Amino acid sequence: MARITASVYTSHVPAIGAAIDLGKTQEPYWQPLFKGYEFSKQWMKDNKPDVIFLVYNDHATAFSLDMIPTFAIGTAAEFTPADEGFGPRPVPKVIGHPDLASHIAHSVIQQDFDLTIVNKMAVDHGLTVPLSLMCGEPAAWPCPVIPFAVNVVQYPVPSGQRCFNLGQAIRKAVESYDEDLNVHIWGTGGMSHQLQGARAGLINREWDNAWLDQMITNPAICAQTPHIDYVRE
Repeated sequence: MARITASVYTSHVPAIGAAIDLGKTQEPYWQPLFKGYEFSKQWMKDNKPDVIFLVYNDHATAFSLDMIPTFAIGTAAEFTPADEGFGPRPVPKVIGHPDLASHIAHSVIQQDFDLTIVNKMAVDHGLTVPLSLMCGEPAAWPCPVIPFAVNVVQYPVPSGQRCFNLGQAIRKAVESYDEDLNVHIWGTGGMSHQLQGARAGLINREWDNAWLDQMITNPAICAQTPHIDYVRE
């Protein structure tokens, strides 16, 4: 049976991807950030999965205001890097795992979650930057990846409780797959995260760290955090 052996959580700031692609990782501005990922890159080499189930959000590349799925799972055999206005990132195409993805979709839908099944889509920096941070610049990514897009960009967005319950359903789905696979669950996005307005760029470290600590010790409480708290903090 498949088993979940690890989880990874990281930012997907597009400028990080640009710094990698343009060879700026050793510049003074960027060096502290990339030095901080050296441990993670070595950990990844030592704990290589068979499949990564990567939860991220699309940034109006695969989807648009014409169609905004709340939860979408990529079931294709491969996914190409998206052109986000400056050409696609010069990174390997993402190889999927259609059989496991289809199994997860079937299982989760039977657990009363309505997923959008996507058989063809481009993947943007939300998915490729975490791979670059954890895997470096390989000729090919080390394993297949199943993209799972959650809408957190355009209201209405799902509640924390809905996402928590969905996570439990995904775990049940993975663990019911009858092939012996080592599966990682990755989550990617920002903590304090306001892109525009008077508070753009400000970080509430105390709130962020308290939330992360609570996610480890009592994730069910995190799931009950209302959207307005995220907006305020």
